[in-house]
Order: sequence, then structure tokens, then C-alpha cells
Amino acid sequence: MTKSEIAVLRFGAGPVPRGLTDLAVTRIAEPAAVDEAVRGMRRAVVVGDDADLATVLSRLLRTGMLDVEVARVRGWRGVRRARTAPARRVPLIRDDTGTALVGAASWLPPAGSEVILGEAVVDDAVLFDGEVAGVRIEPTATLPGVRASVLSGRRRRWLPGRAVQLGTTGARLVRDGVPAPREVRRSTFYRHTTGWLRVG
Repeated sequence: MTKSEIAVLRFGAGPVPRGLTDLAVTRIAEPAAVDEAVRGMRRAVVVGDDADLATVLSRLLRTGMLDVEVARVRGWRGVRRARTAPARRVPLIRDDTGTALVGAASWLPPAGSEVILGEAVVDDAVLFDGEVAGVRIEPTATLPGVRASVLSGRRRRWLPGRAVQLGTTGARLVRDGVPAPREVRRSTFYRHTTGWLRVG
């Protein structure tokens, strides 16, 4: 892969790690800027956190560019891997708004409450029915692609599946550390038909 086929997407105000400065660098101030930065590229190197990587994957999903390989660099670690390591297709988890999930999401009690009231299912299995303190959802690197667990003080029980769905009287949604602008009554995370090409 040549240098001209790799785009560096820099989120935030920090410096670009040494070892990437000879590549085409675009500072991403808004999600739509990703589209032009990766057009015609074989690989995108994301310098940022989980939410930044999720932004890039969401744009690739919406623009039909999931054949672009994606690497992530935090600080100076992983620069060489981001440039040279092979990519493999892994499940892409998204929600019903078309937003990709990279690290974890949570359904949390609405404002003024200590519990979520409702029901959640993972594929055909009931995760909870009634009241819970919250739910954590995580992508997995292998199929079926996503798993969920009720937040509690006891040992966590994970249910894997292709999709996790919530119906509730109200819940706060947090994706990759970013709170949604308003509470939800329904929310779904599921495996997209095409995975993403993760480097390393």
C-alpha cells in the first residue's frame, strides 16, 4: 500500500503522532468532513477515541464505503501497525439511527429515576422484563456480533446475539461515552449486513 492510499483523520486539537506526518492529514471538525478525506483511499487512520472512530464508521456506513480499511492510533502507540498491518472484516454494530458503536453503549435510568422500566431482548432471549438499574451493550469481534448485560452488583451475565432491543417508559442512551440528546422509549443495536475492515 502506498502513502497516497492512506488518509489520517485527526480529531481534536492535539498533534499528529510522529510516523504519520508524511501522510495526508485531515483535521475533522465535523462528521461530513470524513467523506471527502477518505474518498479514493484504501485505508483511514483515525487519531482519536472510541466516539471518533464510531463517527468514521458511521460515515463509511452511510456513504457505502465500508471497503475502506480503518486503523486507530492513540498517541504514538500503534503507528507502525496502523500503516502496515493487514485488515480483517469484523462485525459492524449500529443502532436504529445509523450510528456505529465501537466500545460500549448504555441504557440508563431517565432523569429523576433510579431504574429503567421496560423489557429488553437479545435476539429471542429476554434480557430483562421489569425494572433494572441499566444495561451495557458491547460489540464483539466475532459473530454473532453484539452482547448485552444488565448492570447490577452481582456477577455480570452476558447474552450474545445479532440484535439487542429495548422498549421502555424512558431511558437515557449513551454511545461510546456520548449521551444522546434526548431520552428514548425504544432503542436497538444490531449487526449490519456488512462488517468493517479493522486493521490489526
